[in-house]
Amino acid sequence: MKYYLNVLAIFCLPFISKAQVHNFSVSQSVDYAMKNATEVKNALLDIKIQKQKNREITSAALPQLNGNITISHNLDIPVQSIPNFISPATYQVLVQEGVKDGNGNPIAFPAEGFGNLAFPFGTPWTASAGADLSQLLFDGQVFIGLQARSASIKYITAQSEVTKEQIAVNVQKIYFQLVVAKQQMSSLTANIDRAEKLLNDTREIYNNGFAERLDVDKVNVQLNNLITEKLKLENQIASGNAGLKFLMNMPQSDTLNLTDTLTDENIKDGLLDEAYDYKNRKEFQMFEAAKKLGNFNVRRYKLSYLPTVAFFGNYSKSAQREEFDFFNKGTWFTGSTIGLQIKVPIFDGFGRAARVAQAKLELEKINNQSDQLKGSIDNDVKQARLKIKTAILTMDNQKRNMQLAEEVYNSTVLKYEQGLGSNQEIYNAQAELKVAQNNYYSSFYDAIIARIDYLKATGKL
Repeated sequence: MKYYLNVLAIFCLPFISKAQVHNFSVSQSVDYAMKNATEVKNALLDIKIQKQKNREITSAALPQLNGNITISHNLDIPVQSIPNFISPATYQVLVQEGVKDGNGNPIAFPAEGFGNLAFPFGTPWTASAGADLSQLLFDGQVFIGLQARSASIKYITAQSEVTKEQIAVNVQKIYFQLVVAKQQMSSLTANIDRAEKLLNDTREIYNNGFAERLDVDKVNVQLNNLITEKLKLENQIASGNAGLKFLMNMPQSDTLNLTDTLTDENIKDGLLDEAYDYKNRKEFQMFEAAKKLGNFNVRRYKLSYLPTVAFFGNYSKSAQREEFDFFNKGTWFTGSTIGLQIKVPIFDGFGRAARVAQAKLELEKINNQSDQLKGSIDNDVKQARLKIKTAILTMDNQKRNMQLAEEVYNSTVLKYEQGLGSNQEIYNAQAELKVAQNNYYSSFYDAIIARIDYLKATGKL
């Protein structure tokens, strides 16, 4: 048995050692998500993809060199038919010399003519090897493409920043939701401790004959309800912790401990500065980059009206053989060409004009969307300010209400212990305290969410 346990431990050890414990603040959680979240990874891959596209654009302006090797076998050598130029010359000499045929008649040109001669052109085997070189000297569209490389990287980078910001917002909201839940758990545990003490006291009073069995049962019911509520909250915290790990792309086998805490003052900190700048918003930065790309697109199609100029050259060796024998002695013939090619666009059915107009309209859409985004940012900031102010006022009121409910509960318990109150009064005070606590923690979390939304709206997250 010991042997099998040792073997089992050896096989399980690698899996156990993979699990890690992370004690993270909210900033550390965001940093972890920035390195591991799938959406962020894909956004960074988009930047790398764009860089490769830029390399592809650059390649159009660099020399293009291609080699080629061809070996062919003519199963039937092509034949060319040409007029008979041999027989007329021969007959001309015979006629001039007065030569006669076997019947004694002078030789004359045939009335039906001399017909054609069939000549096979080529050999059964041919081979050639060469290289083609071309260099684009001027192309307006390629020229604009080279200029737009930096703008395209900025646009993709801005897109990735928008994605990263959204991930950061979600991580912070879930993180602080768990922080508030843990603080609520502390209050709930304190309520259970109070209920247990009250239950013991009530039982003692009942044993001494100064309370009814009903009083003991009521307190017991309160305690059981609180224990059930604590169990539900523990499950909610565990579920939220798993959700946060999923968002961060952290293995579920790892342990994530949250180290940050929150106070009312933390939520209010830095909210007095109401200045904001559109340029601080990631979405605005993305639209600014999109505008530059749109302008480049318009210029690209406009320059398509200009001629393109390219240099080209070719060098080749070729051979013809009666048999497949190219690598022994035999002549290889050299061919070489250089030249300059100029393509002048004349008429394309108004296609270029349509593309220019389309690019201008797309740019106009981007400008309209950018203007709309400014209005949206103004609205986001205004709504966020109203929300954070309301949330903070509500939180402060609920905190005072919770403190007051706790004082009422303590006073009611004290009166009961002195024999001046009833068990029902304690029951009511306990219920009111629990409601006040729930209201406070709910308003506390609402204030946290309002703060995050406000910082995002002003571009200060």
